[in-house]
Amino acid sequence: MTARRDFQEPPRSRPDLVIGREELFASARDQLGRGGSVLLHGPAGIGKSTVLRALAADYGGPDRTVLRCSATESESHLPFLALADLFGLVLDEVSGHLPAAQRTALESALTGRGESTLQRDGLALRLAVLSALRVLAAKGPVLVVADDLQWLDAASAELLGFAARRLGDTPVQMLSAVRTEGEEYDRHLRASPPDTLAVRLGPLSRTQVSALLDHRGYTPLSRSTIRDIHRTSGGNPLFALELGRALAESPARPRPGEPLPVPTSLRALVLSRLEMLSDEARRTLLVASAGARPTLALLRAAGREHAEAETAQAAALGLLTTDPEAPALRFAHPLISAALYAEAPAQERRAVHAALSTAASDPIERARHLALATTGTDPEVAARLAEAGALARDRGAPSVAASLGLLAARHTPADSVPGPDERRLQAAEDAITAGEADLARDIARDVLTRATVPAERVRAWMVVIEAAGQALGEVDAVFPQVLADAGDDPGLLALVHYQLAWRGLVVEGDFAEARQEAAHAADLAARGGDRRTELMALSFQASTETLMGHPDAPATVKRALKEPQDPYVACHHNGAGSARFRWLIMSDQLAEARATITALLREVRRRGMVESEVHFLRFLADTELRSGHCGRALDLARESLRLARDSGIGEGASAMLTSLAEASAGDVDRALALAREAADHAEVDGDQMYLSRALAALGYAQLVAGDPAGTVRSLRRVRELEQGLGINDPGRGRWHGDLAEALVRIGEPGEAQDVIDTARAHALRLGRESVLAVLDRAEALVRAARGEHEAAVVRLTSVQDRLGRLGYGLEEARAAFALARLRDRAGAHARPGGTAQPGPASYDEAARLFRRCRALPWLRQVDAAVTAGPAAVEPPSVAPPVALDALEGLASMERQVASLVMEGATNREIAGRLFISVKTVEATLTRVYRKLGIRSRVDIVRLAAGRRST
Repeated sequence: MTARRDFQEPPRSRPDLVIGREELFASARDQLGRGGSVLLHGPAGIGKSTVLRALAADYGGPDRTVLRCSATESESHLPFLALADLFGLVLDEVSGHLPAAQRTALESALTGRGESTLQRDGLALRLAVLSALRVLAAKGPVLVVADDLQWLDAASAELLGFAARRLGDTPVQMLSAVRTEGEEYDRHLRASPPDTLAVRLGPLSRTQVSALLDHRGYTPLSRSTIRDIHRTSGGNPLFALELGRALAESPARPRPGEPLPVPTSLRALVLSRLEMLSDEARRTLLVASAGARPTLALLRAAGREHAEAETAQAAALGLLTTDPEAPALRFAHPLISAALYAEAPAQERRAVHAALSTAASDPIERARHLALATTGTDPEVAARLAEAGALARDRGAPSVAASLGLLAARHTPADSVPGPDERRLQAAEDAITAGEADLARDIARDVLTRATVPAERVRAWMVVIEAAGQALGEVDAVFPQVLADAGDDPGLLALVHYQLAWRGLVVEGDFAEARQEAAHAADLAARGGDRRTELMALSFQASTETLMGHPDAPATVKRALKEPQDPYVACHHNGAGSARFRWLIMSDQLAEARATITALLREVRRRGMVESEVHFLRFLADTELRSGHCGRALDLARESLRLARDSGIGEGASAMLTSLAEASAGDVDRALALAREAADHAEVDGDQMYLSRALAALGYAQLVAGDPAGTVRSLRRVRELEQGLGINDPGRGRWHGDLAEALVRIGEPGEAQDVIDTARAHALRLGRESVLAVLDRAEALVRAARGEHEAAVVRLTSVQDRLGRLGYGLEEARAAFALARLRDRAGAHARPGGTAQPGPASYDEAARLFRRCRALPWLRQVDAAVTAGPAAVEPPSVAPPVALDALEGLASMERQVASLVMEGATNREIAGRLFISVKTVEATLTRVYRKLGIRSRVDIVRLAAGRRST
């Protein structure tokens, strides 16, 4: 495929951030920083020019000479054109330093006077280009920037290659880009220096395509639409932007089963080769484009008798790719299929679907084709689609079920039972299960414009509320309306009060109110005969009581697990199985908790329940983290975060858990950034419960990073939040030991002891053995700070053994580390002058345990302690200085806001401390990013981290 220049993005619209290319951008920049050269390669529209310009702008500063050329296909036959672009503006600067023969040859080639050719002036021209580059390099480094090398005229390419191979140590670097369509890029390296790094640009992920579209203002697009754009574009950023633009300009969005609007520019790009196909071969390809998994057998069954020869013809033209091992035919790029389908007349498309409705072997596929071949309402077609939707639901494909449900609604007559809106609501509920909350919300809002039956209206309102996720504050106005619609029907009221229970917890932060509403919802559901809602309400009540440390929690868990069970509730992330998992993990039954959550995760994956999968991945990561399998926990947490970001579900909660895993097994700076991201998510959603969890993760990351003062600030706020929420079980957040340890480090052992005593009282009442052991570890540090070293050593030895028996591997390793440090200090104090250093053997046990856990950040702390010796055993007692020198160019308000971000404050906290609005904080941060040349608050944090490391 070739990208025509008339629809490529104008330079002024390029984003400053090279979205989705951060890692390869850093790799290329490092290569340039080492004095090497870079060749970017990949297919048309993949973003090579964007990265090239960003690198050139980033690296080609005023201290170096930058020579540029950008070739085009229409000008590739003109000799020396690229050479003229490169040297035209510096000819006067270099010509006086060249020997006469070289100067004459170069001037003749650049100006066109004298009809210079490689055949006649070959050696002189080659030496002239090499000499010109050396003259420029004598005054400072030179960067040659060449875009679209594939269109470089042959003469210029030969001259550049000659010079590049002979520059040696001369400070001349090349930054170039070339289009490759499955072909080798090696031949283009001939025009580059020997040390050139070849960097291939691949397709963007769905999340990156979403970020790119959002950056360009193509919003709001539903996640299902973004999924279609990503699939159709193949992750090609130019194609994705063109499709996004076409959607933005279209007055109506395509309905289920309809193709995306493919703009003329892209159609012309991918369909030009079709002109070489016969009419029959083109019809065969149209059938293939309409099929889900087209095969030669399917095409023949659909009436294409010569499918084999016609597809072979298409493959020879590069329209199809062939794989002898795979029976399915595959288009060379998804856009070819989309453009071919979009180009076909509607009548021809319906005929294709009619043929496939009998040829396809899968009943779901047959029903879909039948619907797309039918116009108007048809109760028989609608019934077949509804049956296919139920089959898709059973197969664990709720997204397919939602699409089929909408097709069924379209073909359902208005007076049918079930009616079209009832089928739309089923589609909305399937979309919720599939993680497509925005699609579900749009369907429900549409139904509410017509529905008059209370049951349908309440059902639609439930979808709207479910689609809000954690941001229940955004749908506060819904509750009075849905209560009015429910009337006095106990079954409908049960649904409403179940959601009010969530509102009490998430929005109000009131566990007692949430528990009361959940119990009321369970009673109403029992009266109304709605077992599913009864079980969901009981499960919620059980989880709430567990977090509160309420004595009724075990009994409520048993009620929620009582038969008859509902299969959906049994594996739902807010269902009975999940409530049992929470009870198990807080009761230190890690092995049983792992088995429970693993089984639940397997089941929701089978059912295609995306939201539950996000949460269960996080729960399993938490279990592994507590068990000391930190590497496994990090892998699971990252998987949960990727899925959360891809689906837009549970991003804050997944970021919180990933922060804990990163601080334990990965990158501490990333842990800090993720914890702050999670806190921002919770504040935007008004979610007090997850705000406390996010701040607890932040406090832990700060402790691992060596910032005990920051830990104290974060965890003191957690303590205030949980007191206000009514959370009494210290097994929920498990932050109390970290706060006590940080307080000891900053010289506040008295407050540390108060924290320990308060948490211990609740832990004793609830039987939280692992929490008691961690509190004892913290108390040992308090005793050591008061000079009671022997008692502290005895306590830590006991704690290490207890945590090992309970299966808390990381906490066991932390106890061993604390014990080694105390013994190290005691050994130093016992020696005359306190200068002798015991060998590293005292840390062997801690290092072994951390290594077993794959707790790399903690292992680095052990290495640092061994290297530093007893004089540096105690960590810093004050927060590290912030990078104020990086803020000197900011205005006073901007400097204050940036400094608070460095301290870990969220936007809402900053607004409160500076007596300004959150919107003012956001606007100020935007100016800070622009002035500092950065992209986000994460980069401000990195400035602070950079200051700490110097």
